[in-house]
Amino acid sequence: MTRKFFYSAACSACFIFLLSITASLDGRWTGIVTTPDGNNLNVVYNFITNGDALTGTAESPAGQVSIDNGKVSGTNFSFDVTVDGNVYPHKGILYTDSCGIDIDFGGGTIVHTTILRDSTNKQ
Repeated sequence: MTRKFFYSAACSACFIFLLSITASLDGRWTGIVTTPDGNNLNVVYNFITNGDALTGTAESPAGQVSIDNGKVSGTNFSFDVTVDGNVYPHKGILYTDSCGIDIDFGGGTIVHTTILRDSTNKQ
C-alpha cells in the first residue's frame, strides 16, 4: 500500500514538473523568411495567446500587420497575415525555444522557416 502511494506521488510530481516547463508561444520571436523569389526578409512575430486563440503582430521591412484567425492546439498553431491585400496562411509547431513555420505563398508554394524566441527583449 505504501509503495503504491509513493509511486502515485512520484508520478504526480513528475507530471506537475513537466507542465511547469512546457514552452509558451507568448512573446517575441525572430527569424528570416526566404520568399519564393529568393529574397530574405527579417521577420518578427509578437504572439499573444488566450486559451486557444492566437493574436499579435508580424513585422517585416514592409511594416507591421496584425495576426488574424489565430488558433492554438497543444504545440500546433496557425494564423493568417495579410500584406498588401494578400493573405498568407501560416502553420507552425512550437518547440522549447523555436518554432517551425510553413507559410503558404499561394499557387502550391509553401516556404518553411524557423523562428527563435527573442531572448534580448523580454515581454
